[in-house]
Amino acid sequence: MAVGNVAVPNTIYPIDGIKLSATAAGVRYKDRDDLVVIEIADSANTAVVTTKNTFCAAPVRVLREHFAKASPRYLITNTGNANAGTGADGKRRALDICAALAAKAGVDVSSVLPFSTGVIGEPLNSDAIIAGLDNALASLGADNWLAAANGIRTTDTIPKLASEKVDVDASSYHVTGMSKGSGMIRPNMATMLGYVATDANIAADLLQEMLSKINEQSFNRITVDGDTSTNDCCVLIATGTANSEVIDSPEHPHYQPIFDALTSVFVRLAQLIVRDGEGATKFMTVKVTGGKTTQECCDVAYAVAHSPLVKTAFFASDANWGRILAAVGYAGIDDLNTEQVDVYLDEVMICQNGGVAPSYTESAGKEVMSRPEITIHIDLARGDAEDTVYTCDLSYDYVKINADYRS
Repeated sequence: MAVGNVAVPNTIYPIDGIKLSATAAGVRYKDRDDLVVIEIADSANTAVVTTKNTFCAAPVRVLREHFAKASPRYLITNTGNANAGTGADGKRRALDICAALAAKAGVDVSSVLPFSTGVIGEPLNSDAIIAGLDNALASLGADNWLAAANGIRTTDTIPKLASEKVDVDASSYHVTGMSKGSGMIRPNMATMLGYVATDANIAADLLQEMLSKINEQSFNRITVDGDTSTNDCCVLIATGTANSEVIDSPEHPHYQPIFDALTSVFVRLAQLIVRDGEGATKFMTVKVTGGKTTQECCDVAYAVAHSPLVKTAFFASDANWGRILAAVGYAGIDDLNTEQVDVYLDEVMICQNGGVAPSYTESAGKEVMSRPEITIHIDLARGDAEDTVYTCDLSYDYVKINADYRS
C-alpha cells in the first residue's frame, strides 16, 4: 500500500507536440496494457540520462546509440521483460522493434528510442511488441498520460503522474510527467523510467544541462533498496510550442520559473516512487545539514537511508536511534566531530552533541515513530552545506514481493 498522498493530479495538462498510447501486446501477461508509445513533434528538443549500471540492458545500449545520431521522434516502452542479461540476441530484438516502428511511422530508425522494464534474463517477446505496433500507433492521443502511466507499471501499485502550469509574463507553460518504479531503486545518474515533457522552447544543450541538474535533486536522491537497475532511463522533452522565443541560457527571464516547475514535477515523481516502494509502510525524508560539502551531506543521508537496520527499525516503529548514529559514523567523514552532531525525528530531538538529548523521552520517540511520514534531520555542525534523500522502510512484504517476483 502506497504511503501518504499519491493521488493523480486533478488536472493533467496535455503537452502540445506530444501524443501517447497504451495498449495490450501480451509481452508477458494477457489482458493488461504493456506497450506504451510516445510520439514527439519533429521540432522538439530532447534530453536523456541513463543508468550507470555496467550491465545495462539491451534497449539502453540501443537508446544511447540512436540518441547520439538523431533527435527522437518516438519512444517505445514495454513492461514485463527488461531485455537485460540477454546478450547479442537482446540487442537484435531491441533493434528489430525500433526498425518496425520506424517503418510504420515513416521515420529514421535512429529516431526511435526503446525502453524495457520487468524480469531480467529472459528473451524478450519482440514478435508480440511488433504485432502490437499498429494498434499502438492508431491509439495515439494527447490526453493519454494516465493510460500511459498505468501502461509502464510493473510491481507499482499506483500510476505516478505530476502536472503543473506556470504563467510567466504573457506566456503560459505546462509540464507533465510520469514515472515507474517500486523496487530495485537506487538510481545513479538516472531514474527507473521517467518521461517528462514541457511546451517550453528550450535550447537542446541547455535542456540537457537542466535535466542533469534537476535529476540530481530528484531521482538521484531516492532509494528503496539500494539496488541500481540495469534499465534506468529518464527523458525530458521540450516541444517549443508555447512560445517562439528560445530559452537559451539561465539568464533568460523565463528560465527560473520553468526550471522551478520542472523541478517540482521531478521531485513529485521521485517521491511517488518511494511512497510506492515495495512493501513500504513509511515515507522517510533524510535531511542532513551543517556539512562542509553537499557531497558529504549526501553520503551521510544515503548511509542512513540504505541501512537495513534503520529501515527495519522504522517499520517496527522502534526509536532505536543508535542505528542512525552508526550509519552516520560509517558514511566516510573521517574528521567528523561526533560530539557536535544533533539528530531529530520530526520535532523531537533524540541526540544532542553526540549523546542522548536531555529532553528526549521514549514515549516521545515512540509517538513520532508511529507516524507514516517522518523526517530524520541530522545536523553535522561543521559547515553550511545540506542535502536531502528520500527513502522508505523495509517490511516483510518487500521480501515476499521479491521472493515471488517471477512467479
